[in-house]
Amino acid sequence: AKNTYVWLDQLCKKYHQTITHLDQIPDSELDEMASRGMTGLWLIGLWERSKASANIKQMCGNPEAVASAYSLFDYRIADDLGGEDAFNNLRQRAWQRGIRLASDMVPNHMGIDSPWLVEHPDWFLSLDYSPFPSYTFDGPDLSNDGRAGIYLEDHYYSRSDASVVFKRVDHQNGDTRFIYHGNDGTSMPWNDTAQLNYLNPEVREQVIQTILQVARRFPIIRFDAAMTLAKRHYQRLWYPEPGSGGDIPTRAEHGMSKAEFDAAMPIEFWREVVDRVAAEVPDTLLLAEAFWLMESYFVRTLGMHRVYNSAFMHLLRNEENAKYRTLMKNTLEFDPEILKRYVNFMNNPDERTAVDQYGKGNKYFGICTLMATLPGLPMFGHGQVEGFTEKYGMEYRRAYYDEQPDPYLQDRHSHQIFPLLHHRDIFAGVDNFLLYDFFTPEGWVDENVYAYSNSNGYDHALVVYHNRFASTSGWVKNSVSFIDKNNSSTGGLTQKTLSQGLGLTPGDNKYLVYREQISGLQFLKPVNEIIENGLNLHLEAYQTLVYLDFKVVEDDASHTYQHLYQWLNGNGVPDLEEAVQQLVIQPITSAFRQIANTGYFKYLKTIQEREKGEPIPSHLFSEAQYKLSALLDGIQTVTGNNQNRSVIRLDYEEELTWLLDFEQLTPEKLTSGMNSLKDAALDILQGVKIYSHSWLTLWSWFFVHNLGKVAGDTGWEERTRSWLEEWRLARIFDEMYQQLGLDETASQRNTVLLRILISYQSWYETVTEKSAFRRLQNFLEDSQVQIFLHINRYNDILWFNKECFDELAWWLQMIAWMKIETDMQMTRTEKTEMLLAVNDFVIKIKTAMMNSDFQVIKLLNHLEQSEENQAFCS
Repeated sequence: AKNTYVWLDQLCKKYHQTITHLDQIPDSELDEMASRGMTGLWLIGLWERSKASANIKQMCGNPEAVASAYSLFDYRIADDLGGEDAFNNLRQRAWQRGIRLASDMVPNHMGIDSPWLVEHPDWFLSLDYSPFPSYTFDGPDLSNDGRAGIYLEDHYYSRSDASVVFKRVDHQNGDTRFIYHGNDGTSMPWNDTAQLNYLNPEVREQVIQTILQVARRFPIIRFDAAMTLAKRHYQRLWYPEPGSGGDIPTRAEHGMSKAEFDAAMPIEFWREVVDRVAAEVPDTLLLAEAFWLMESYFVRTLGMHRVYNSAFMHLLRNEENAKYRTLMKNTLEFDPEILKRYVNFMNNPDERTAVDQYGKGNKYFGICTLMATLPGLPMFGHGQVEGFTEKYGMEYRRAYYDEQPDPYLQDRHSHQIFPLLHHRDIFAGVDNFLLYDFFTPEGWVDENVYAYSNSNGYDHALVVYHNRFASTSGWVKNSVSFIDKNNSSTGGLTQKTLSQGLGLTPGDNKYLVYREQISGLQFLKPVNEIIENGLNLHLEAYQTLVYLDFKVVEDDASHTYQHLYQWLNGNGVPDLEEAVQQLVIQPITSAFRQIANTGYFKYLKTIQEREKGEPIPSHLFSEAQYKLSALLDGIQTVTGNNQNRSVIRLDYEEELTWLLDFEQLTPEKLTSGMNSLKDAALDILQGVKIYSHSWLTLWSWFFVHNLGKVAGDTGWEERTRSWLEEWRLARIFDEMYQQLGLDETASQRNTVLLRILISYQSWYETVTEKSAFRRLQNFLEDSQVQIFLHINRYNDILWFNKECFDELAWWLQMIAWMKIETDMQMTRTEKTEMLLAVNDFVIKIKTAMMNSDFQVIKLLNHLEQSEENQAFCS
């Protein structure tokens, strides 16, 4: 629902361009509405408005005011909105996106200066005398038509009184009439309007013809103040029965008996409107603004397609939940079809804004969820999604508050509300709608909980909302009574269970899978348990649950779903298929979490940084071997592989000892006296301090790098890297990294590096004097290496990051040094030769890097040229 002038003003700010006409509304705005699931747009204030209305408001203190949207001069698209051509342009573009335009029709009255009043004064309720002697009409002539003068009662301008009539003077024949203002008897007369006389058959026909004219342009029509034209209220207001007193001053003396009134207005006006529109402009949706407990009458007796449901806004806001649930139950027992005729809303142009009434928290979104998922038609007000607090009068041309949309509110609508609007096919009807009682453990119904299911015949949904600042627990199992006109055996009223509402049939091996829309979690329940007990829930204050995507699955011979159900213990998971996989690999992940946890890693770092000369605690090795054995046992359980356990254990202990002693080493100790390697040793020791997260990466690599050996001696590095992903070990590491203070970017970078070091941990074994070019080329072809080095293309050149290259070179040397030093099969001489080859490789690639201008092709070319020159010299 949009106040058109204010909307255009806000679009000017949003798109930084002048937008005054309907055809200037950007396509992107319509695209946004369609993406949200909006299928109708009610543009308030489209028709040409009364100039007198604007003059009155300006003279009363608002120089910027325009006429009221409900004081109409004529039923043509307003000139300053671009007229009919601009409207047709917008209508066509909106319909291309599935959006229907809705218009107001104001049947009760016209503007005081409209051509109808000038040309047909007898169409309006009037007197040939002033009803009160104190009334004076000496103000300015508000008419722009020389045929008649229009004069407001003077006390309006001083705000000291509010007359029920204004004066019309015919300049051609001098006829003077005192015409009643539009009035619903609840407060003040609408001083810029003239009340139509519906006892005049010519008036009724003229209004119907106007409605048909509007229907030919708009597929949706909203009838303003429609309840004022229902016979009982039109008589009450304008022709009260003798003795009733009347609600509008001076009308009691014009009262009529019910028989007299029925003779003058034999049938309900709205019944005739509905029938005529159905016959002449079918497929037009008629929506009535009807209060005063007239809602059911309008849809049941008068046949109106939709009617305002103001009880939704008031009772839910005030948390009068028992009253609203009683209203719903009474409707279901009388005629469920009425529910789908309601227009549910949280605010409308006459009410306080939604954010003013409900705030921006869970209560707002809970009630908004009900609005989006109950049968009927949900209606969003102008500024509701954006969180605007200003209430826009119908005479506003622009917003007076400088408000900006609330990103939090908009994002939460996008996540929680708009997806539901795309499922309206599930929620809109009543054929499968069931309202449930929420029974507490004490056996009483908690009236503050709204629980209902619905279905389009294929897809099902269950919505639960707790509209109270408290917590509660209970069961959803049995529906309230509703009338089933197709089931005569029950006498009309019947009840169903939740399992029936969800279309479930018994089965020992059947499980129900479903997703909670707000959290995104999936749940699993045995079908028989739901049939027998319903659904047990605990609800916090204003908590909302929307369950969708129901499907029944059969358990397999291994009882996978039974085990999964027991393992989940009622909890939801992001992905049940993934949870099945997690269940399968649980023996591995449970053991692995005993290793990859913050406490254990911090403990290892503490031992690594112990005082020089302090021994390693003896229990550390037995604890580490125990953790390793548990992990290998888990791998054997899942894969059946159990090779090389003794080799893995031996490597594990040697490398663990070396790592724990690493902080104790000096360059001299690290090189065993080899002067040619002292610089390299110094670089390795300094690198640990330069790269602050290196200890995390090193220990992570240590615990997983050789796990692939349990499945064989070939290809075990890539097998290890594959298992890192397949068994979610990388994810467990990532969780631990962030718990230890790394941000998401640093954590992901650590994981990328870990994959690289696992894949290339044995790179040094094939390094030779002339292999640097091929080896580096092989590294650079790996996608993970490319990510780590930030390789990117700019101006058709591949670039890399120098600091990242330095770090990768350090890690290659670090891992090679550790594995060489802990290799029990190599002699000291072999180790020294291998360390020299590693050092030579690192020097070569770093020299090439310094001559590459940090371009990948130059890096490789320089290295290749260097090796060719070396071969030529040899």
